Amino acid sequence: MAKIALITGATSGIGEACAKVFARERYDLILTGRRIDRLETLAAHLREEYNVNVTTLQFDVRNRDEVVKHLESLNDECKKVNVLVNNAGLSLGLEPFQEGSYDDWDTMIDTNIKGLLYVGKVVANWMIANGFGHIINLGSIAGKEVYANGNVYCATKHAVDALNKGMRIDLLPHGIKVTAVHPGAVETEFSEVRFKGDKARAKKVYEGFEPLVADDVAETIWFCASRPAHVNINDILVMPTAQSGGSNIFRK
Repeated sequence: MAKIALITGATSGIGEACAKVFARERYDLILTGRRIDRLETLAAHLREEYNVNVTTLQFDVRNRDEVVKHLESLNDECKKVNVLVNNAGLSLGLEPFQEGSYDDWDTMIDTNIKGLLYVGKVVANWMIANGFGHIINLGSIAGKEVYANGNVYCATKHAVDALNKGMRIDLLPHGIKVTAVHPGAVETEFSEVRFKGDKARAKKVYEGFEPLVADDVAETIWFCASRPAHVNINDILVMPTAQSGGSNIFRK
């Protein structure tokens, strides 16, 4: 029987790249996201390319009732999830704290923290019942260092770092692995979302150096997931060669 990976935020970027990597490794997939057209297009491609089973679920991780309803609607076989990639997340705005948007703050907190909790709790209980599983939480360099104008986004990723440690402690007696993968600068839709569709401003973020791409992070996640049963990568920070810290990038 094929192993199963459940990936949130699979409609673009790191989530989409993870779906392709796990399909390549012959995992069946459960893919979640808000944009059903993108989910279905990706699912069709993966079924044809890799001959794997793909289930799609459209919901917003911020909505607890939707998360529980859609996940619990899966049949018992689908709930035998081997790997959960808690990828859904975003940043909005890059203003000083005193100029921040309440709405942006709520969206980041509800997505990056609460969404991770809602999905994580449901799937963790499946894993406990199954007697196996690995939860991989997507953090960020912003969860290790605070940078100028990062304030609330950095706070949400610091929360992910803390929750990752807490989940590992609490799930230890059940043999459930818990890993955090913390990327530095990755060129995806991340900056376009942060700057609310301003593509020119987003492009400037990556000028003068070679950032990571989604595949780099997906392969790092696969490395963590593919270790032997007795090995867990607790925490891994992956950066572009040109970046030494949260706000220190060498640009040519």
